[in-house]
Amino acid sequence: MAIRVAQIATGNAGAIALRQLIEDPRFELVGVWVHSAAKAGRDAGELAGLEVTTGVTATTSSADIIAARPDCVVYCAMSDNRPVEAARDIREYLSAGINVAGTAPTPLINPVAGIPDSARAKLEAAALEGGATLFVTGVDPGFTNDLLPLVITGTCREVRQVRCTEFSDYATYDSTESMVDVMGFGTPLDQTPLLFLPGVLTAGWGASIHLLAAGLGVEVDEITEHVEREPAPETYEVAACTIAEGTQAGFRFQITGMVAGEPVIVVEHVTRTRDDLRPDWPYAVQEGHSYRVEVIGEPSYVLDLAAQSADGDHNYSAILAGVGRVVNAVPAVVAAAPGLTTTLQMPLTGAPGLVGAR
Repeated sequence: MAIRVAQIATGNAGAIALRQLIEDPRFELVGVWVHSAAKAGRDAGELAGLEVTTGVTATTSSADIIAARPDCVVYCAMSDNRPVEAARDIREYLSAGINVAGTAPTPLINPVAGIPDSARAKLEAAALEGGATLFVTGVDPGFTNDLLPLVITGTCREVRQVRCTEFSDYATYDSTESMVDVMGFGTPLDQTPLLFLPGVLTAGWGASIHLLAAGLGVEVDEITEHVEREPAPETYEVAACTIAEGTQAGFRFQITGMVAGEPVIVVEHVTRTRDDLRPDWPYAVQEGHSYRVEVIGEPSYVLDLAAQSADGDHNYSAILAGVGRVVNAVPAVVAAAPGLTTTLQMPLTGAPGLVGAR
C-alpha cells in the first residue's frame, strides 16, 4: 500500500520533493501546503513543473493538511529566518500523529545538540503524544557531514581528523532570501549578514559536528568559527541580485569541532559567485560545485563527490541530492519508533522502486 504523503512548501527544495512524491509509486500525494496565496488553489502537478493534473490542490492551511491524514509530511519550508515558527509547524504535525521527514530546520539533524533542552522537550512530547517520528537531514548539513564520513571512517584503524567541504559557485542560485538576507551577497563588508553573526554557523552546522562526533565515539569540547569574505572586483549581476563593486562576492568559512584541544572535525565552505575570485582558495572537482570528505588517519582518504542532473545545473543537482535523501527516507521514518531520530538511528536507505524510474 502506498504511503500517504503531503508536501510542505514548494520553493527550490520543495518543488523537487513534490515531483518525486507525485511520480514515485511508493507514495500517494494527499496534500500540499504553500506559503504564498498566489500558489493556493493550484494543482500539485503544476507546482512541481510536471505536465500532469493530480487533483491535489495547494492550501495555505496546516489544518487542511492534517485533515488529509497523511502518514508523513515532507517539510521543506524556509527556516533560517523563522526557526521558532518552523519548530511550531513541526510540533503541530507530530502531535496530530503525522510523521515528519524534512530538510529543515537544520539543527534538528541532531536534536540533542542542535536545539535548547526546552525546545527539544516540546518536540519530543509532541512526537510521543502523536506516536510520530521526526527525521531531518539533507546534503550539507546532511549526508556529506555524517553518513559519508561515518562509512569511510568505518574502514580506518585510526582517525585523526575528518574534514567535510562544500565548494560552490552560487551565481545561478536564484533565492534572494538566501543569497542576500542570509548569506549577504551584494552587501557591504562592514555589515555582518545573518549567516556570520556570532554563533549562527555553529547553530547551522554544530548539530552535524556533534552527530559525527557521536558516531566516532568522541565528545566535542568546543566549536570554533572562522570566516573570510571577499569583495567584488567590479559590479556584476547574478541570478538573485546585483553584486556591486566592493560588496561581498564570495566567502570561505570553517567550523571546527575541537576534541581534547585538537581540530578533529572540520566543516568548511568555499563559496564564490564567479570563478576568478580568490584563486588561492581550493576549487570544486567539477565546474561549479562538489563536495569533499577528507579523512586523515590510517588509511587516509579523499572522497570528491560531484552531483549532476539532466534537469538543472550544479546548484539544482545539490538541492536534488539533499531532497532525495529526505524523500527516500520517508518509508523508514514511517516505520520508526515514535520520537526524534537521526542518521545514527536510521537504517541505510537504498533505492527500492527507483531503478528504471524516469
